[in-house]
Amino acid sequence: MERVPVDGGELAVGVWGDGGPLVVAAHGITSHHLSWGLVGPDLAADHRFVAVDLRGRGRSRDLPGPYGMARHAADLAAVVKAYGGTATVVGHSMGCWAAIALARTHPMLVERLVLVDGGPPLDPPPGVPAEPTEEQVREAITATVGQAYARLSMTFPDREAYRAMWRAHPSFAEWTDAMTAYADYDLVEVDGALRPACRLEAALRDARDLYAWHPVKPEPLPVPAVFLRAERGMLNQEEPFFRPGAAARAFPGVEERDVAGVNHYTITLSPRGARVVADAVRGLR
Repeated sequence: MERVPVDGGELAVGVWGDGGPLVVAAHGITSHHLSWGLVGPDLAADHRFVAVDLRGRGRSRDLPGPYGMARHAADLAAVVKAYGGTATVVGHSMGCWAAIALARTHPMLVERLVLVDGGPPLDPPPGVPAEPTEEQVREAITATVGQAYARLSMTFPDREAYRAMWRAHPSFAEWTDAMTAYADYDLVEVDGALRPACRLEAALRDARDLYAWHPVKPEPLPVPAVFLRAERGMLNQEEPFFRPGAAARAFPGVEERDVAGVNHYTITLSPRGARVVADAVRGLR
């Protein structure tokens, strides 16, 4: 673990590898840097892989707001500059939106993007207005993320209870040591109770930037990019999180690849998924 100065304090980052091309990675909306706990060690063989705890999450949870993709993009820009000046930037889920914001605002820092099951604007639930209330945003996240979001309001008696909650999640049927490490890192003590590190207010604010509350016109990305689409969805259901062609429609010119045998979580937290992500970073198929 290392720290990078950003507006309001220091951003926590996990670093794998001592040299080679720089890769900077951003995680999902309620997650932290150990969502890359299998990808990082793989790429460390020939890259320097730097995965952030985004503002409001992990060991960066005490960095002040405001939140939102523009704020995360500024933090990611500081990380790229601190570790070398240009990078391949990898995002998973919400991290893809942050990576895209970085590429649009600081294209000189981004060599290419690897978007892992995230990035195209999400359709808001039917009937939600263009300027949603906090409760409507909360309902949209709950419908999209489900248990992963609901846990932010929960406390746990010990780490084993928290692991058990994740083991019961349908996407984590094949439990691994990387998942144990992911769960254990996520718990922090607040007022004498163990709770997930992600701040609820951060997730609520960031979610506003993920949905197409207004019509969004297709717009090419400013740097080369590949989109990796998990075969299965957020709850390991057959319907994927993104339908085929979603990324190509949102970002004309992007390369889409399907990743078989993984869901929205295990595309990074399983050996099969992590290998595909690492190969995409290396420019392999």
